[in-house]
Formats: sequence, C-alpha cells, structure tokens
Amino acid sequence: MATPVVTKTAWKLQEIVAHASNVSSLVLGKASGRLLATGGDDCRVNLWSINKPNCIMSLTGHTSPVESVRLNTPEELIVAGSQSGSIRVWDLEAAKILRTLMGHKANICSLDFHPYGEFVASGSQDTNIKLWDIRRKGCVFRYRGHSQAVRCLRFSPDGKWLASAADDHTVKLWDLTAGKMMSEFPGHTGPVNVVEFHPNEYLLASGSSDRTIRFWDLEKFQVVSCIEGEPGPVRSVLFNPDGCCLYSGCQDSLRVYGWEPERCFDVVLVNWGKVADLAICNDQLIGVAFSQSNVSSYVVDLTRVTRTGTVTQDPVQASQPLTQQTSNPGVSLRRIYERPSTTCSKPQRVKHNSESERRSPSSEDDRDERESRAEIQNAEDYNEIFQPKKSISRTPPRRSEPFPAPPEDDTATAKEASKPSPAMDVQLPVPNPEVPARPPVLTATPTPKGEPAIIPATRNEPIGLKASDFLPAVKVPQQAELVDEDAMSQIRKGHDTMCVVLTSRYKNLDTVRAVWTTCDIKSVNIPPTLSTPIPRCLPS
Repeated sequence: MATPVVTKTAWKLQEIVAHASNVSSLVLGKASGRLLATGGDDCRVNLWSINKPNCIMSLTGHTSPVESVRLNTPEELIVAGSQSGSIRVWDLEAAKILRTLMGHKANICSLDFHPYGEFVASGSQDTNIKLWDIRRKGCVFRYRGHSQAVRCLRFSPDGKWLASAADDHTVKLWDLTAGKMMSEFPGHTGPVNVVEFHPNEYLLASGSSDRTIRFWDLEKFQVVSCIEGEPGPVRSVLFNPDGCCLYSGCQDSLRVYGWEPERCFDVVLVNWGKVADLAICNDQLIGVAFSQSNVSSYVVDLTRVTRTGTVTQDPVQASQPLTQQTSNPGVSLRRIYERPSTTCSKPQRVKHNSESERRSPSSEDDRDERESRAEIQNAEDYNEIFQPKKSISRTPPRRSEPFPAPPEDDTATAKEASKPSPAMDVQLPVPNPEVPARPPVLTATPTPKGEPAIIPATRNEPIGLKASDFLPAVKVPQQAELVDEDAMSQIRKGHDTMCVVLTSRYKNLDTVRAVWTTCDIKSVNIPPTLSTPIPRCLPS
C-alpha cells in the first residue's frame, strides 16, 4: 500500500511587489480571507486577491502616504487614512470615491467600520477618536481621553461599544449611545498595539509592546488573566470564530492561547517575521506581512493545530444568573452580545454633534471625483470578486476552496511516517477481505498452465548462441598504434609549416632592422611584405 503523503502545517503562499515604494499598511478581508488591501508611501491603495500575482484595482486621491486601511464586513467598502489626516472611502463595487472626510490634525493610525451602520471610527496621532457618518459625510462625535496616539480601534459585535488602544499604555471602552467612556483598563507597561472583541462573550483581548496579552471582563471591568512571555511585541491577535481560543501572530510563530486559566495550547513555527494581519477561512489561518515594497502571505492548517478550551456548561450552571460566580474557576459564564434584528442603522441612537459641525461643503463631491480615481487593472478578477455580489444572494453562500498544502520535507516525512497514524490503522484492514475473494475466480482457468515444466540446464552458456556476437570487437592494440602514427604525422606537418613561416618573418624583420639602423629607407631594394608585422620598438 502506498505511503500517505504528509503535508505541511504552515507554508509560505506567495510574495508580491505591492507598491513602487515602501508598504506602510495592509489589511485582510475577514469575511472571505481572500481579499488583501495595501497602502503605500506612493499615496495609493492597491487591492489584491490572495495567491494571485496581479493587482485588481488601484485607488488614488491621497496626497500623502497611506498610514491605515480597513475593509468593511461585506468587503464592499474600503477606508484609508493618510499621513496628512485625511480619510477617503471608496465603493469597490461601483469603483469610485464615496466620501472624503477631513478633521484630524495628524496622521491616521487606526480605522474600523461599524458592523451594521454606515459609520467609520478613526484614531489619530492627535490623540482624538472620531466617529464619522458616511451618508452625511461628517463627524458624528469626537471622543477624548487618550494622551498619545491611538493605535487600534474595534467595534463590539453588537455595534454598541468601541474599544481603543493607544501608546499611553491604556485600553478604553466607549459607549456609542451615551457618547462617553465606560471604563479604562490600565495594566500594560508599554504601548498597546491591538485590541479584539470575543465573537460571542463580553470579553476583550489586548496585545502590547510589553510582550503580554491581557483578557478583560466587560461585565466586571477587570482583568481575567494575563499571558506573559511573548517572544516580541504583540501586533496581531484573532479569536477563533467559535471563540474557543485566541491566535497570536508572534515573531516567526503562531501561538494558540486559552484564558481561563491562561495557557498555551500549541505553537506553530511560521517564518513570516512581523505578521501584520490575520484572517480565518476554510479552517485555514491566513497571515500577511510586509517589508519595504514586498508583501508575503502565509497559510496555517488549523485542522492540525491544537485548539482546545471550548467552554461547556452543565444544566445546573446554565440555570444560574450570568452575574453569579460559578464554583469552577476554570469555567466562565458571561453575557452574550445581542445582535440587532435587522441591519438597518439608527442614527438617532448615537450621540451626535451639532449639525453645523457635521455638514461638509457641497462642492466637495465634484472635487473628490476629479482628484480620486479607481483604476481597474485586472477586469477579470474584479468582475469575479465584486460584480457577482449584485446578483441574488445564494443560500448558503458558496465557500471558496482552501489552499492546497504542499508536501512535507523528506526529513519531516520520515519522522511523521515513523509515528503511528490513526488513519493508517483504519485503512489497513480494508484490503484484507478482498484477497480471499479472488482465488475462486483463478481456479476456473486450466491447471496445466499454472504448472510449467522446469528443465535444469547442464551448461552455463545459452545453446546455439555465441556471447561474442553481442559484444563489440576488441582491437585495442592495433588502434593504439594507428593513433600514434597519425599524431606524429600531424605534428610533423604543422612543425614544418611553422618553420617556413618563422623563417620568412625573420628575413623580413632583419631587413627592416638594417634599414632602421642606416636611416635610409629609400635605398632598400627589397621592401617587407604587407603581411609582415612591423615591431613597435627594436632592440638597440
């Protein structure tokens, strides 16, 4: 039976040159895990399809390097913030600029789309957080409280809260309805780079440059646990879709964590350097990293990664109130986010600023159209990704195929093959019942053919054949003598010819020397031939 092919757990998928200058930011589409947006110092936003070499669309309009990009959940809109503080929103299906938002006094460090309404949150180097209404094209509210740059913003799954992480070592939670800060989470000793909400529970994770990951309870507003010992600054974290674990993109590795109690389930070595963003699709984790103008993508097969830690509840615990502390400290019972019944946004429930502050000049629309362009560079991929969304939705939606895993190296294959595999134990008994079923079919054939007569031979040579007839003729001594004679004749012929040439040239040179000495060229009766080279200098 053939040996099963052992595939890699993590591998490099692709490396592309994303911009003409350095790449400054990038983001993966979380819905499909196949769409990549990059921002560069060339003031452009480029869109790519993972594992395809050509750019789908290039968005222009910014006049300074793009510092932050973000895709909305359906991957129909993209927002980009620049170093000058301007924010631009593009409609990817219509391939045009949608809004230009001005108001920040420094570069944009973080962006996020509201999960249901048409709102965008922006964090800047000027320490301010602003909530923008895309339809009204203006600032809805400004949140103040951080003392340094705001590095990450995330809306809660129900769209009621906004979490912010900043260089001032703090994480803050904002209530969008009341327009004020709900709680502040201190504890980190370095800049906080990323925050992420649990997909179901009232739980928040934060990663910092102090090499720690902290989990915060959003009911009691206190720390649940702290994971220390990260190999470097934490820049990207992502919860598993079912909420069973947290993935942390570390320096050249992927780590899988649980939080009650804090523990590491698995570590996968991935040579992705400083990973910038993570996404999950088809039980595969996609990670992207950038260096100068290059962007690299990597894949981790999550089916081969340990992801234990799913929260289970018995009937007694399920009947208790959510605010009551359970007897088992390893099990957490928290509230679950309440999603709105429809996706229709309700602007009146969000606290707004005055109408005069929200309104923008009416002439800005025409100016946006002139200054911004959406250049479709690959029409085939553009139509495949964006245009089918205008048709009737398929239920359930068609899932993209996972990326095929390459085979493992020879050394790793040998190690894996030596280990007992459950799959092999299941496959081995299958062929055994088929073997005894075939002999009855073979017995129907005549038996004399299955018993050939073997006559022992008394000679070691075939009868009637000569082995010399199949071997080349050996004439080594005679061939050597002929070769020596031919070589000597060729040498002699060449030697005689060379002697004649050298003798002729010697005579010509002797004549030239004699004339040169007397300094009377006209008296020479025998001039040198044209084929004779004249030396540049003669000995005295």
